[in-house]
Amino acid sequence: MSGLPKPRILVVIVNYRTAELTLDALDAIAPEVTARGDTQVVVTDNLSGDGSVEKLRDGIASRGYGPWCEFMPLPKNGGFAYGNNRGIRPYFERAEQPDYVWLLNPDTVARPQALSILVDYLEAHPQVGIVGSRLEDPDGTPQHSCYRFHSIASELEEGLRLGVVSKLLVDRLVAPPIPDQTTIIDWVAGASMLVRRDVFRRVGLLDEAYFMYFEEVDFCLRARRAGYLCAYVPASRVVHLVGQASGVTDPTKATRPRPQYWFDSRRSYFVRNHGVAKAIGADLAFTAGFATWRVRRILQRKPDNDPKDFLPSFFKNWTLFRGTQ
Repeated sequence: MSGLPKPRILVVIVNYRTAELTLDALDAIAPEVTARGDTQVVVTDNLSGDGSVEKLRDGIASRGYGPWCEFMPLPKNGGFAYGNNRGIRPYFERAEQPDYVWLLNPDTVARPQALSILVDYLEAHPQVGIVGSRLEDPDGTPQHSCYRFHSIASELEEGLRLGVVSKLLVDRLVAPPIPDQTTIIDWVAGASMLVRRDVFRRVGLLDEAYFMYFEEVDFCLRARRAGYLCAYVPASRVVHLVGQASGVTDPTKATRPRPQYWFDSRRSYFVRNHGVAKAIGADLAFTAGFATWRVRRILQRKPDNDPKDFLPSFFKNWTLFRGTQ
């Protein structure tokens, strides 16, 4: 391997009103990027409108990151897939294209060698097209970041939250117990996801019909159907400041209403990948399970940590009512 040319890496970070976090993310990867010498970073800004453009442009320049970090302000806020695709596309139009693309959230702090570990794994496993890091809290506590594909059974389990049912459906859990070792899995979190160039060639870029959420699930499913495996490599460690970029999954704001784009993305994922009938079945399964949980929560006097008005909002967004919109 030492005599072979080093693979070319493209890192894409999408900023939306998180300029300070984005600069922290750049600071974390800077030592590894400069040491490797084969890596280009592009930071896109989804029309933040909060001074992020000036902060990022000045921050990149003052830190001396210009030789390896391109800043790309975008004309609109088109969502996560849009922001990543706008960063990726120009590099795939060049004569020397990147061999791998690392999608990295702005609310992350990569541990040392996080990128190199992912690259080395893909270099050694040509049948794997996508690989993800172990995401963790600042104190090192692991977060769920490797998952199984969604199904009607998993929707029932997720809504019901009943231990005996979860044990019966253990093989269908979207979020299985966090493994300590490298594992082949259905999909990994887009907060730190390295993708082989050939996967993009076969299945295309991220689907911009998703504003935010479910786009990485959709992408990994398309890759699996094209014959590529997906792996979780916990030796690559990345601190993820959960929800700081979107606010949706921030545990300190658990009861805020779920945004409309989450419902739209979920419905779009099921309809596009499994058809209308199964999407309706998934809606029914989750609603039955979640309604039962809400009653049980009251009877057992459990704390209410669900998003505000989630059940009526979910019901309003049933595929049966909204169709394929």
